[in-house]
Amino acid sequence: MRTLTVHQLGRIDYTAAWEVQRQLARQRSSGQIGDALLLVEHPPTITLGNKARLDHVLAPPEVLAARGVALVQSDRGGEVTYHAPGQLVAYPIFKLSQHGSDVRRYVRGLEESVIQVLASYGITGERVAGLTGVWVRGGAAKICAIGVKLSASGVTTHGLALNVDPDLSGFDLIVPCGITDRGVTSLAAELGVAPPLTEVAERLITQIAEVFDLQPVSGTT
Repeated sequence: MRTLTVHQLGRIDYTAAWEVQRQLARQRSSGQIGDALLLVEHPPTITLGNKARLDHVLAPPEVLAARGVALVQSDRGGEVTYHAPGQLVAYPIFKLSQHGSDVRRYVRGLEESVIQVLASYGITGERVAGLTGVWVRGGAAKICAIGVKLSASGVTTHGLALNVDPDLSGFDLIVPCGITDRGVTSLAAELGVAPPLTEVAERLITQIAEVFDLQPVSGTT
């Protein structure tokens, strides 16, 4: 079984984590390393995917500055999303040819990993036809956003953001993923109590490794 080297970086700026991803992706592309997984939290940050509309950032720059929220143009797929402490962000650096060579199948695998984590807490995670991510309560609220990039050499970057216990009011600053008629929620909101982020991280590592048939090992970056 191939290994999955897991790097848990704690709280780190979005741009710094992005640079780590790029470094690992170059190494993965050249065959210097195998598949890797970064797990992080970000300080308050709004990111714009390659389909994002600026008018979906609802707060003016002075309000974002007053609240300490960074605004970053990313090269991931998707639209506008929000990161904050209490959100578990996972960035798989995978050689896609070893996982079916199908981006849609890969994204479904990320969704399935999160659905299984939610199930371990007694929460039913769901997919919504035509939309990416994981939802709860019959699709009424999104609990995990997904946006990925595939390099020319077939290596994945970016990934998923699972709301464990972030300040959900930050999502009021944007139109999350460009969707106006559905809400945003978290594990804490659904359970009434926040599970430890470290516990959720370990469960997510286990599920990603299982879904993609990998053996997780600890790494350092």
